[in-house]
Amino acid sequence: MIYLDNNATTAPLPAVIEVMDRHWRESFANPGSRHALGRKARRALEEARESIAHIVGAFPDEVIFTSGGTEANNMAVLGCATGTPCSIALTGGEHPAIRETCRFLESKGWKLQTLPVDSVGRLQPIDDPPHLAGTPLAPETRLVNIILAHNETGVIQDLSALAAICQARSIWLHIDAVQAVGKIPVHFHQLGATSLAFGAHKFYGPRGVGALLLKRGLKLAPCAFGGHQEDGRRPGTECVALIAGMAKALELFAAEADQRMQHTRTVRDLLEQRLVALCPPVVVNGARNQRLPNTLHVSFPGVEGEAFLVAIDLEGVACSLGSTCASGAAEPAPVLLEMGQPPEIWRSAVRFSVGIHTTAAEVEQAAQAIARVVTRLRNSA
Repeated sequence: MIYLDNNATTAPLPAVIEVMDRHWRESFANPGSRHALGRKARRALEEARESIAHIVGAFPDEVIFTSGGTEANNMAVLGCATGTPCSIALTGGEHPAIRETCRFLESKGWKLQTLPVDSVGRLQPIDDPPHLAGTPLAPETRLVNIILAHNETGVIQDLSALAAICQARSIWLHIDAVQAVGKIPVHFHQLGATSLAFGAHKFYGPRGVGALLLKRGLKLAPCAFGGHQEDGRRPGTECVALIAGMAKALELFAAEADQRMQHTRTVRDLLEQRLVALCPPVVVNGARNQRLPNTLHVSFPGVEGEAFLVAIDLEGVACSLGSTCASGAAEPAPVLLEMGQPPEIWRSAVRFSVGIHTTAAEVEQAAQAIARVVTRLRNSA
């Protein structure tokens, strides 16, 4: 099987597994316990926190460990949305972890404002005070949610102007960086965010662990109760082995970032070139010069995406139609609708996401298989 679904999840690296194995054996004690074994587990936990904070440009006390990116996103949105309902701004293409949480709040009286994107998925200008050049934020806006690197198209947003507006108006800016951290350099303080979410399994770490970065001095309304852990911000005994594995995965990325980005960009571009040559027409969705180096989101006009996914799996190629969290629902990708794409584009959209171990030979083999499937489905339509 040729694995081209690394935006869904990645396989933990051997060094990550080794670190976790050691901590399962050596740091099994509860890090909240005051005996020697508990203190040993606490040291391992805090060392991991410091390492992670350094890599993502945060202070250690700004790192809150969670079960993954979805929980981190939920914590930020629900923890900020307290008191009298106000307005929440988000793009129409946000990940379900954000979109569905905001819809829940909408049912409680909160107003949702959709921030527009252009035809390649880039955030349109936000103006404050408003004038004809851009979209103003609603006067009562309390929270703005933005996905830093889109999970389907891979488009990376430039958030500098939006962050400045949010800071000037004391608006909470939450960044969903689940697809960005560990794939491209991310610096929490430089982004100007109030909070930021990520999950380890997107960058060759373990599933079941992630983090929410929360700007120093701020508090979140609790979403769960029952413990003092994480400075009272997220109850539940921390899993030291998973957290240490996440730290190791980030450390490996930090040491190899340039090489990883260059390699994935090279094989991603090779895949794009071969598909364009072998089975035209091929439409690349998203800003081609402003996307994750590993992500290729394309449409094959004349092909139904669901039929393609079944056929290409039988050919030994793993890919997806978009967000794995939304799989099973034959609905158009919201981001493509927001980009104004017609039905022939969103019905045939497929996401390929290469990894650090993807080879040029695998790309050529996959491209040949994809071309066969696309040609067969077009001929049978």
